Amino acid sequence: MPRLLRGWGLFHWIIHGRSSSIGVLWSVVTGMVVLQATTHDAWQSALLRVLGTLIGATIGDLYLQFFPFSVIGMAASVGLTVLLSQALNVPDHGRLAAITVALIIVISTGAPELSPFINAALRFSEAVIGAGIGVLAVLLWPKTKEAG
Repeated sequence: MPRLLRGWGLFHWIIHGRSSSIGVLWSVVTGMVVLQATTHDAWQSALLRVLGTLIGATIGDLYLQFFPFSVIGMAASVGLTVLLSQALNVPDHGRLAAITVALIIVISTGAPELSPFINAALRFSEAVIGAGIGVLAVLLWPKTKEAG
């Protein structure tokens, strides 16, 4: 797994070196969030995590396509993300969706050479990869028999 993450970091470094370490971290955070006791729960967590990230990435990109950075705008984007996550029934992963919005807005503001769309696509792809690794870990991890 460390070799895979280094490879993913290299891929991100080629696209945008300044945010590549954030990318690897985002994949690891997602993988840890997805880890659950059962395969079913891991798949469900992965799906909701990826959906939450898609919501956050989309709102972050749309905000920056039409408005420059502002604290009020970022707060409104985060609030909208939480409300949309609640409406789509992904409240537990709405917090991470909100963090995704903030991450995209902050990274794109600090690195104006990185388009908001590419930034959002990178953060989404990192979540997909992290979720996949988390589910794979649950599938491969030896199970113990339940007491019964």
